[in-house]
Amino acid sequence: MTYMTSKIVGIQANHPSKLNPKSDTSVFLAVEAQRLNYKIFHYDPKDLSIINDKVLAKGFFIEFNYTNKNFFKIKSKQTLDLSKCKYILIRQDPPFNLEYITTTYILDKIKNKVKVINNPTSVRNVSEKLYSAKFQKFMPATIFTRDLQEVYKFFKKYKEMIIKPIHSFSGNDIHLIKGKLNKKLVENFIKKHGHIMCQKFLSKIKFGDKRVFIINGKISGAISRVPKKGSFLSNMSKGAVPISIKLTQVEKKISTIIAKDLKKNNVYFSGIDFIDQKLNGDINVTSPTGLKTYYDLTNINLAKVFWRGLKA
Repeated sequence: MTYMTSKIVGIQANHPSKLNPKSDTSVFLAVEAQRLNYKIFHYDPKDLSIINDKVLAKGFFIEFNYTNKNFFKIKSKQTLDLSKCKYILIRQDPPFNLEYITTTYILDKIKNKVKVINNPTSVRNVSEKLYSAKFQKFMPATIFTRDLQEVYKFFKKYKEMIIKPIHSFSGNDIHLIKGKLNKKLVENFIKKHGHIMCQKFLSKIKFGDKRVFIINGKISGAISRVPKKGSFLSNMSKGAVPISIKLTQVEKKISTIIAKDLKKNNVYFSGIDFIDQKLNGDINVTSPTGLKTYYDLTNINLAKVFWRGLKA
């Protein structure tokens, strides 16, 4: 089976059987691409190669359909020269590990022939948490370190703190430390993760965070995610409930500054998060999520904005 080069969207992602169509942004973007008459070629990062100077992927052409019980149908398996795609979406889940980095180097080889979203060089260079260091004036007190003494000093000053791995995702391995400092926990945490992010705890997280969608350098929409009772994690994968919200003027101002900087750094699609009008330091550029949830809450289809912006 062959398709016109100009009408193929490649999606580099985890196998569709692992996705939840009710909330998955990759499926949501693919469905809109199909409506625009693109064919979807899906492949796993491990199936990416450079052979005879060509970037090849073993994968399959696939069709998504929300109305079917099985929301996807594999049409044909093949090895595709990815330079035949019009667009490629980097959509595999973090963690941002060596395999992730390797795929960005491979896709760098064709990024001048194919529009890759997000730009693979930018995905590699824009560390989702460390990138926020340039915007620390908009954040709660935050340090990035693996120095135990610096962590202890930080805790002594703020009494309650969040510690996070720099390269993790979806609220995994995040600890709230308050009361008595468990030095053994911190020591083991640094041994496991290396440099970590320590942040003053913002108690208003119980009312929810705000996820802002940035597309093509512009604020495109936002949702709030309210942690389940007894939790401080606002990730929907951790049981948080999404609700529709509006941004404050402060949040709009900060989002606009970051959006311009992301566009300058060739990041087309990203998600940034606020807690109590403060940037929480997670600037998602690897595989931003939430567009399907935003549509379900507002009936506004940001997948249309996403594809329209690429054609501009």
